[in-house]
This record gives sequence, C-alpha cells and structure tokens, in this order.
Amino acid sequence: MEKQTITIYDVAREANVSMATVSRVVNGNPNVKPATRKKVLEVIDRLDYRPNAVARGLASKKTTTVGVIIPDVTNMFFSSLARGIDDVATMYKYNIILANSDENNKKEVQVVNNLLAKQVDGLIYMGHNIGDNIRNEFARSKTPIVLAGSVDPEGQLGSVNIDYIAAVEGATKQLIQSGNERIALVTGPLKDAINAQYRLKGYKEALDDAGIAYDESLVFESEYSYQAGLAIFAELQKSKATAAIVADDEVAIGILNAAHDAGVSVPDDFEIITSNNTKLTEMARPRMTSIDQPLYDIGAVAMRLLTKMMNKEDIDEKTIRLGFDLTERDSTK
Repeated sequence: MEKQTITIYDVAREANVSMATVSRVVNGNPNVKPATRKKVLEVIDRLDYRPNAVARGLASKKTTTVGVIIPDVTNMFFSSLARGIDDVATMYKYNIILANSDENNKKEVQVVNNLLAKQVDGLIYMGHNIGDNIRNEFARSKTPIVLAGSVDPEGQLGSVNIDYIAAVEGATKQLIQSGNERIALVTGPLKDAINAQYRLKGYKEALDDAGIAYDESLVFESEYSYQAGLAIFAELQKSKATAAIVADDEVAIGILNAAHDAGVSVPDDFEIITSNNTKLTEMARPRMTSIDQPLYDIGAVAMRLLTKMMNKEDIDEKTIRLGFDLTERDSTK
C-alpha cells in the first residue's frame, strides 16, 4: 500500500483548526493557545505529518537549504570541514545538500548548476581548483558563495582558510634547520592557486632565506590519494631528496609506507611534514609531524560567514584567516 502524503490540510481538519493555526504551531509562533498547540501537536504525531520544506521555500522565497560541494567525500580533510559546516547549519536551521564533485572540472560545473537549480540559498565550495568556467557559473548566479579551506586570489568570493604561504614557509624552515638541503614539495596540481601562488611561494621564500637555490625537479604535482603517495616515493628517491613537505595526509602516508617498504628509515634517512593534521597523522607509525590547520573551525566559520551573506548582514572581511600551528611528532628529527 502506498504511503499517503499527509498535508497541512489533513492536520487542520483532524484538529478542527485553521491551516494558519497549524502553520503557527509548526513554525513555533507564540500566538497559539497552549491547549490548541497541544491538540495540534498530538494530531501531527498521530498522522506523522512532516512539513514540506520545498513548499515552505516557495512561500517564503527561501528554501533554507545550503549546497555543499565536496571534491572527495572519502578524504578526511574534506569530511572534517564538512562536520564543522553541518553543525553550524543545524544551529541556524539550514538543511544541507552534499554533492561530490570528484575533483573533475566538468562535473563541478554540472554539480554547481544542479544545486542552483534546486534553489539553494547559498553554496559552500571546498574544491581547490576555481577555473574560469566554474568562476563564470558563480558570477552568473546571485547566490552567496563561500570557499572552505581554499583560496580565491581574486578576492571575489567569501573564503575561510589559513595563511598557506606562512604555513609552508615555516615547515620548510624546520626541515632546513634539521640539516636538509634537498627538500621536496609534494603538492596538488599547480594549476590550482592554493598550490602555485601560496604553497609554492612559501616553499621558495624559505629556501631563499636560507640561501638554497630553488630546484624545480624537487616539486612534485600529485593527486590527493594514498595510491599517489605510494607511487611518488620512487621519484623522490631519484631526486635525491632527504625530506618532503606534503600537501595531503593520505599522500603523506603513501610516501611513509613506500619508504618503509624500500627499507628507508623515517625520520633518520627521510623526514616528512604533512599538511592537514587529520586523525591519520596519529594512526601512522611513526606518527606524523603536520601543519595543524583547524579543519572543523574552518568549516564552522565558513558556514557562519555564509549565513551572514544570505541574510545580507554587514561583513567586515570576506576572507577570514584562522591561526595554524606546527604539531611535531615522529616523522621529523
């Protein structure tokens, strides 16, 4: 038997009140007599009535729904951000539609359009690559957009992140101080601003300060995956690197395990600093030294910034930078 959809009309008829009264009860409006409220809530329970969020959205021109675009739902970096986003969304009574974009540019445009077609009130985008086509989609839409854990060098979009230049510069200096001269930078694609204009810049500045010549054969572009880390270790050995700064924890663990399989001791023969300080850094052996960015807070603050933009509140600064640390563990000397 097909489940009948219970409407506000059914609740009003059963409780013998107007639809406006049911609406007031559902929306928590105080102007309802306690006895009436009790009666309506009992009917709602008995009929298992669930207010239709889409219909409410049409009436108020707001769907109270936020689209969240996540490049890889299995990667702990993105899932940690998503937890912060979700908790603040719940607090402000927004529903979330989560869409996975597979870090694929064509799919990202399609995902953005699908979410905008669902009339979301705002978007949080976690991808690192903001290509021209995705920027055009953002520009065409009047929907507020915030980047979480990424950067917009053009400053058009809201964004919440850390100072990636300073973070990588500090990590590189640490490796120079412990006696490394051939330090590799294993980063995501250099077509992404976060890698080319921020991480790479911090790396170069630290080398420059120490009087070490920049060698582009020590910069490796990688996918953000464990498999990519395993594969890249042989390249690192060929480059005669004695240490690496790695932009993603899964990649870092791939490098760590490949080093172990090759009989290379971490940290004695090869030092590793990773970037996201997800739970993986504590699970690895040796435990991994990492740049510590507050992932949950980045997600939470991004969602709070988006609520302000959606409600057209005054915003002092569209780019919010949170603090970071370097957490030292056993993958460095």
